[in-house]
Amino acid sequence: MIRWLNDPLNWTRSGGILDQLGAHLLYSLIALAIAVVVALPAGLLIGHTGRGRWIISAANAVRALPVVGLLILLYVAVAPHIHSRGSASYLVPTETVLVLLAIPPILSSTYAGVENVDAAVRDAASGMGMRGGQVMRRVEFPNALPLIFSGLRSATLQVIATATVAAYLGLGGLGRFVYDGQASQDHPQRDSGALLVAVLAVAVDLSLALAQRYAVSRGVSGRFSSRTTTGAIGADVASAEAAAK
Repeated sequence: MIRWLNDPLNWTRSGGILDQLGAHLLYSLIALAIAVVVALPAGLLIGHTGRGRWIISAANAVRALPVVGLLILLYVAVAPHIHSRGSASYLVPTETVLVLLAIPPILSSTYAGVENVDAAVRDAASGMGMRGGQVMRRVEFPNALPLIFSGLRSATLQVIATATVAAYLGLGGLGRFVYDGQASQDHPQRDSGALLVAVLAVAVDLSLALAQRYAVSRGVSGRFSSRTTTGAIGADVASAEAAAK
């Protein structure tokens, strides 16, 4: 496996690691973008209104579906209706499967994050004259961000790992090395493909963790430096001593 990865030709040739890495990321990003556009507003609305909780259960039930079986079923159902055929007939079923996998964790975490916002915080926002939509955007959404990021990271890991099935229908991606290596009994290629998928998933997850650190308010995440806390305590002690004198 190390020898296969150290071969520059495997990285730079047409259909090599760099090409398949780009395809894998593209498939994953498309699916995640669609899932966020669908699941994030739905989760915010369900958490804010308390209506439609059954949608959360229905979305979570999708996780029990077999990925490859669903992929083949969608291909058989969708491909005949795509006039352009070619890669589009493979891409649409693949992206549909990935989107269905990405929606449940984002939807569930968004709903849970909004529902767990302290009722006193909502009451305070309403008392300040905020309307329902403003409370959702300015209060519930920022407070729910830690759980929203948690769901997004979970969805990202699932999508990157499952995007290998794109190769099952003849598309690219890092799964190409896994399927081709297995078919040709080229174990170094197969194992290298699996390792690359794992490394990519970890790298993207770390990037999202870094983004979460800067996107979530320090007041929500509790990220206060010990120096700041110590300074505040020292100031309180000094004030108390001055008052005692």
